[in-house]
Amino acid sequence: MATFILVHGGAHGGWCWEHLVPELEKRGHRALAPDLPGMADSPLPTAAATIPNWAKFVAELARAQGEKVVLVGHSRGGPVIGEAAELAPELYLGLVYLTALLLPAGKATVDAFDDPQPRLMEGASQTADGAAVVFNGESARAAFYHRTPKALSDAAIARLCPDPIAPNIAPMTVTEGRWGSLPRAFIECTDDQVMPLSLQRQQQAALPCNPVITLDSDHSPFLWMPEAVADGLDQIVRDFIARST
Repeated sequence: MATFILVHGGAHGGWCWEHLVPELEKRGHRALAPDLPGMADSPLPTAAATIPNWAKFVAELARAQGEKVVLVGHSRGGPVIGEAAELAPELYLGLVYLTALLLPAGKATVDAFDDPQPRLMEGASQTADGAAVVFNGESARAAFYHRTPKALSDAAIARLCPDPIAPNIAPMTVTEGRWGSLPRAFIECTDDQVMPLSLQRQQQAALPCNPVITLDSDHSPFLWMPEAVADGLDQIVRDFIARST
């Protein structure tokens, strides 16, 4: 029915969607889950990990599909899908923010938080070049996966990669005439320790989304409740299609 491009968040890669992709396929959809440049198994260096590079990469991937696609961004994937939409809004049916940063023009990821996320940053260290942060495994579990079954969270922790710092301080350049012209939806997670529900709803109040799906989950529902995420995305894409006809 629809093609999704799934955009991962910080310290992750396309691998994080591996349980969700087959669920979307069961529902008749296609899903692409790439590694962003400079992340995970990407052959490019960390220096390539910038919001503009990521946005261009996503837009090029969308253009190659030959049909309008749905962008899904998780966590810091939110700014990426926003900037990709700004580049070429004609390529998309709509945008889905999955407990993601939904930021207006001029705001950066670091501006969204009142504190430097002490739960996640405990035990973190910088890479030798100072360009990225390496998260401590147990701190990552507490922040990203505290409701996720241990076997799944262990596997995810083992695959986390250094997280580039530069994208966190890049201000958004989106405009209402381009990015803002697209329908956007939000999947909120009520027990998120990285992006508290209050922050998710503050974002939605400032930049309304429709529909809004609520999941009783931690920051990573695609790992341990992919069926519910797929059901939510299926509902959202049906809404997007109905609005486009």
